[in-house]
Amino acid sequence: MSQDKKPATRVVTAGRRKEWTQGIVNPPVWRASTILYDDVAALRANNKADTHHTLFYGRRGTPTQWSLSDALTELEPGAEATLLYPSGVAAIASALLAVLSPGDHLLIPDSAYDPTRNLANGLLRKFGVSTSFYDPLIGGGIAALCQENTRAILLESPGSLTFEVQDVPAIVAVAKARGITTLIDNTWATPLLFPVIALGVDYSILACTKYIVGHSDVMLGSVTAAKGKYDTLRNATYQLGQMASPDDAWLGARGLRTMAVRLEQHGRSALAIAEWLKSRPEVARVLHPALPDCPGHEIFLRDFKGASGLFSFVLNGGDEAARAALIDGLEHFGIGYSWGGYESLAIPVDPEKIRTATKWQADGPTVRLQIGLEDPGDLIADLEAGLARFARARG
Repeated sequence: MSQDKKPATRVVTAGRRKEWTQGIVNPPVWRASTILYDDVAALRANNKADTHHTLFYGRRGTPTQWSLSDALTELEPGAEATLLYPSGVAAIASALLAVLSPGDHLLIPDSAYDPTRNLANGLLRKFGVSTSFYDPLIGGGIAALCQENTRAILLESPGSLTFEVQDVPAIVAVAKARGITTLIDNTWATPLLFPVIALGVDYSILACTKYIVGHSDVMLGSVTAAKGKYDTLRNATYQLGQMASPDDAWLGARGLRTMAVRLEQHGRSALAIAEWLKSRPEVARVLHPALPDCPGHEIFLRDFKGASGLFSFVLNGGDEAARAALIDGLEHFGIGYSWGGYESLAIPVDPEKIRTATKWQADGPTVRLQIGLEDPGDLIADLEAGLARFARARG
């Protein structure tokens, strides 16, 4: 597909090869475990061939999975190929296991997604990989943390709890000079708002559960590899037996087609609500990358094409009970993990409990909001009533 097509056009047209769609708008669900061959010679020949985009065995995929994989690849200029996984965490784990070996050293931002931290402190440590956590705002200063055995740097920009924006080009430059692999959890922005492969990142990871699917009904992950990086990822993924089911891939592809318009609405509503919260006396800080006082805002303006619908705010004083009073009574915000769906969510978050390289200091408890597709006026009215409950509970 021509790379001069705009991203909104790509999400509609990408991955729809004629040999897969056969005249149908959406590639159908091809469910398969066993693939039958005409004879032994054909079976043996296929066993030795590159089976990417070739029917071989169900675990290697069918046109249903390939369609979504190709679409995600086309959203990342400079990418070679994409593999799908049963969840975002599975995608992160598979990508790290593909590039790390016993004795290697890994760098992870202190603002990283909690399951990523658990992976580093659990399975990777058990397998002989050491991890250092770093200040997400370190930029090119990460060179001082690179050791002789540092093999990978994971990034997450912005962080999914406190939303620091990382200087990805500066970190990538350090990594390339030292032959270190870079991986980024790009779930918050997606390639539509932050095409990271073009910035030199080796692997772009998405929890497709969020904005790709968009309907809170599928667990799905992906890793998109830069040119020359795909074989390493594919070999490890096949050995781990990782794949996504064709039904989940089909639902992911369905969601992808509307992602551009959904992201625009998520972003517009979230920014309006963030600016309103910033004016409230009950709120000490709003952590939204598009706001000038969010850490890394100048980098956000330089590198990102827009904002999505996830951000946090810090309450002005109060305790756990006061924060719960705010959240528990919300009418239009569900209380639950994940984000990126059409519905709004609110959860308490406690960054101070997981930080190890940096210290999280705040004037009060923190609340994370996922802004869905509801009318922002209704959401603001709901939050206004919540802040009144918080103020009464705080005293």
